[in-house]
Amino acid sequence: MLPKEITPRAIVDYLDQYVIGQDEAKRTLAVAVYAHYRKLSALGRGVETIAKSNVLLIGSSGTGKTLACETLSRLLSVPFVTADATSLAQTRYVNEEIEAMLQRLVDKAGGDVGQAGRGIVFIDEIDKLRASTGESRATSGESVQHALLKIMEGAPVKLGADRYVDTTNILFICGGAFVGLEKIMSRTHGFGFVATSEADNQSILDRLNNRVKPTDLFEFGLIPEFTGRLPVIARFADLTRDMLVRIMSVPKNAIYHQFREIFRAEGVELVVAPRVFEQIAEIAIEYKTGGRSLRGIFEELMTPVLYVVPDHPQICRVEIDSLFEAPRYFKRGAGEPAAAARAK
Repeated sequence: MLPKEITPRAIVDYLDQYVIGQDEAKRTLAVAVYAHYRKLSALGRGVETIAKSNVLLIGSSGTGKTLACETLSRLLSVPFVTADATSLAQTRYVNEEIEAMLQRLVDKAGGDVGQAGRGIVFIDEIDKLRASTGESRATSGESVQHALLKIMEGAPVKLGADRYVDTTNILFICGGAFVGLEKIMSRTHGFGFVATSEADNQSILDRLNNRVKPTDLFEFGLIPEFTGRLPVIARFADLTRDMLVRIMSVPKNAIYHQFREIFRAEGVELVVAPRVFEQIAEIAIEYKTGGRSLRGIFEELMTPVLYVVPDHPQICRVEIDSLFEAPRYFKRGAGEPAAAARAK
């Protein structure tokens, strides 16, 4: 299933090109995916069935959970689809929605049911399938958890026209913000009594205290059977200002690189000062949306500039020094900003 050169380290190295930070989560995800496809490779060679280890990603909105999964699917060249647990909970026909999700996976595999059966399904906002504290557990949320149990474990699902897709070897990755889980963990975790040596004491205790236990998820509102289908848990940390800055300028597909290519096609050099990225990051932190708002803010910054540039072929360079100052336009063969091109 996987070329020999695709090792956990190689997977992490690839993810590093697109996903900023989240080193521990990326390692956990890489090992889980590597082990899953190596298990599939062993089928028929002395192994009749595999114990599938689906994955749960926990982290605030915009921390890179979906991006990490999409990037993985490109590296592995496997069919990949995303679904929204909230949408599943809002429909009266959950099983039909699940069938539609798997049909999309088959479509991504070019109609090859066998290939689809080795794909990846990412279900986001899985934490929404719970009741609020003090209320009875939402029937719709719990019913979706029960509906997902069978396909996450592995079962043939009819897609129509006597076609079936077997979910036994499909890797399911669920994600959610799990707001309030930290409070639960602070009450239930406390491994200060563990006897360790001086050198490794703190790192071991930190790892134990940061680990999400199944009982934490039970208390949060996921049913035990559903939690049991997600044995591997990776936590995505909240993004710092530095991480937000790097997201805009470091990855291969960073928004800054994309716009530099757009301007280069117009024969114009775009230069955005580091301070601008810091200002955008600070706004994103205020919005509390992680990396999701970065693109919108940057696009808003570029809109008036890109409106001007194509109509002024004499412009060769645009410099933006601050989010709150007008861009500077430079003419070809001139050292001073091009006054004629400052039109808004």
